[in-house]
Amino acid sequence: MGAVPPTERSPRTVLSASPTPVERTAPVAPPAPGRPARTWRSRVGAYVALTKPRIIELLLVTTVPTMVLAQGGMPPVWLVLATLVGGAAAAGSANVLNCYIDRDIDRIMHRTSRRPLATGEVSPRAALVFGFALGAFSLVWFALTVNLLSAALALGAIVLYVVGYTMILKRRTPQNIVWGGVAGCMPVLIGWSAVTDSLAWAPVALFGVIFFWTPPHYWPLSMRFRRDYAAAGVPMLPVVASDVRVAREMLAHTAAMIACSLVLVPLAGMSWVYTAVAVALGLWFGGATVAFARRAGRTDVKLREMSLFHQSITYLTLLFVAVGVDPFLPL
Repeated sequence: MGAVPPTERSPRTVLSASPTPVERTAPVAPPAPGRPARTWRSRVGAYVALTKPRIIELLLVTTVPTMVLAQGGMPPVWLVLATLVGGAAAAGSANVLNCYIDRDIDRIMHRTSRRPLATGEVSPRAALVFGFALGAFSLVWFALTVNLLSAALALGAIVLYVVGYTMILKRRTPQNIVWGGVAGCMPVLIGWSAVTDSLAWAPVALFGVIFFWTPPHYWPLSMRFRRDYAAAGVPMLPVVASDVRVAREMLAHTAAMIACSLVLVPLAGMSWVYTAVAVALGLWFGGATVAFARRAGRTDVKLREMSLFHQSITYLTLLFVAVGVDPFLPL
């Protein structure tokens, strides 16, 4: 990319593409005097928080509709539950290990400073054991209750998120969330393989939807908290590039996402109902992204990053609801 024109909105803080790693031995503040002993509920809550339950909600949004599409109707309830349990454990494992690795920068960032490892509620060793235990459980669970292909895909998701994103990409490249987001696409492949014990082009199209959805979903959040990321030495694209450049890349990803949602129609034999919903949602979210890009080129209006962030969640949720409903339509 060339130099940013003077009329473009620029990031508040600029980092190099290869920031100096943050010191991992930052001290943890001791508990305040007189703090009451933690109850078992608070301890359980701290461990649950490490798994990032809100991120695990993506399983419910994408896995079940994909299983319904693969089945051509409602799969056996036990299979759905088994897949969700295994998937939640795999995602929880990846998130716990992510918190373990990123505990140094979590202490620095205001948005993450209350995470249990950052506050000292859970020790690094306990978190590491918990993360590996969840991962081992998920793989054994998938192998025994679902199938080996789903277990292999779950293992791939964990490795991609922990090693690919957290350890390799996150602190080294502004494109970290683009390629690191591959791990978040895996639930659709796991859901499809749980039903069919195979893969096909239809789940690949759904994989593409989530892959291209991730940047326009996460970059607005990164814009909102860019000072946090800059202070922690994490070169998210909104930290190292102008808002105009970020918005342009979001537009490209949004266009590709909409294309993948429509490619699913011939690949999976979707009805006109899904087609109409996919087109309507694409026009709505695409329009929201265009409006965002226009605001990014101006300095006299608010960017409204969180509005687009929440709209992206609505888009993905409604699209996958349409995926799950379509097989039941007598059309």
